[in-house]
Amino acid sequence: MIKVIQPGLFTTIQDGGRHGYRNIGIPTSGFMDKESAWAANNIVDNDREESLIEITLKGPTLLFDNNYTISITGGDFNPLINDMPIKMYESINVKLGDTLKINNTKNGARCYLAISGGIDVKSIFGSKSFLSNISESYYLRKGDEIRISDNSNNKILKKNKLKFKLNRSMEVFKGPEFDLLSIKVKNMLFKNKFTIRTNSRMAYNLEEKVQIGIKSIISSPVLPGSVQLTPSGKMIILHRDCQTTGGYPRILQLSRNSLNNLSQLKSGEKIELKLINQ
Repeated sequence: MIKVIQPGLFTTIQDGGRHGYRNIGIPTSGFMDKESAWAANNIVDNDREESLIEITLKGPTLLFDNNYTISITGGDFNPLINDMPIKMYESINVKLGDTLKINNTKNGARCYLAISGGIDVKSIFGSKSFLSNISESYYLRKGDEIRISDNSNNKILKKNKLKFKLNRSMEVFKGPEFDLLSIKVKNMLFKNKFTIRTNSRMAYNLEEKVQIGIKSIISSPVLPGSVQLTPSGKMIILHRDCQTTGGYPRILQLSRNSLNNLSQLKSGEKIELKLINQ
């Protein structure tokens, strides 16, 4: 068991996501930064899609009531065990009574805490991932107790060669409505930088206006990474908890790697778009 002493800003249980339910309007959800989450699970010998704890901007304080092997990957949150700094991207054996404190981010927006064996919670629609109105209890609160699967134990220490690095260049493909844009706007998309105004697990909203006057479309399928153009001329980049259909033109689509990279950026940071030939 792991007890939540302080929950942090937005700390949730996530796994590889719920698949096969988009036809009834349920998003995929799951890890925002899949590469970092996969690395955390790999280090403690979990399946890469296993449930873990996703931490956003400000981390939690957790108390361990047993011996576990853990790893922390993703953005640099300056983690401490019993007030002593620990390394990220390495497996660490924690003992009964140890306290883990994950601080505010120094670099990046999210980090991942994996525990050998994974988290023992009910799978809802095929997933242990938090999603508002479906699995609310997987949003961690003060006093919560997190059960760990019975096959968890202390394991041989290991490292991962991956190192965290921010990337603000987003690789994109043309979306279904790309050709509704004027030539001038098409060129501008790949010459200018765009500011992240707000962001959430549902979407990243960009500040700068692109083109006003493109009509909405008949509601059509959208995916994490779809770049929609709103009637006001601003772009929205959909993310893991996005809706399954939308009526705004889908002008671009982020690559898988760029969707991971985007999840590590904060409001106020700038991105650039790089068109990839299909």
